[in-house]
Amino acid sequence: MKRKPNISFEDFLRVDLRVGTVKRAEAFPEARNPALKLWIWFGEDIGELKTSAQITDLYQPNQLIGRQLIAVVNFPAKQIGPFMSECLVTGVVDGAGVVTLLQPDLDVEDGLSIA
Repeated sequence: MKRKPNISFEDFLRVDLRVGTVKRAEAFPEARNPALKLWIWFGEDIGELKTSAQITDLYQPNQLIGRQLIAVVNFPAKQIGPFMSECLVTGVVDGAGVVTLLQPDLDVEDGLSIA
């Protein structure tokens, strides 16, 4: 995979990456591609945001409850079928399109920024 074009440091600072804990997860059978619906707690300042994630190759809903993830929390909400996605979880995508979620090595406070 080729490297993406350079961006400025100011561009990077505009992306609001935060740590949050999955509080609820369920299958999303209405999605066009296999996906899960997640409700993630980002602390008192941001609260709970929901998202749809195409992560069914490696994850089942019950495995995600209580797991901390890293997500972008300042994208506009996006309607995905009957579900409104409010954030974007981050992951590593391999050559087959399988996503491995990014998470902190240790438990940290929900809502902390990624630098």
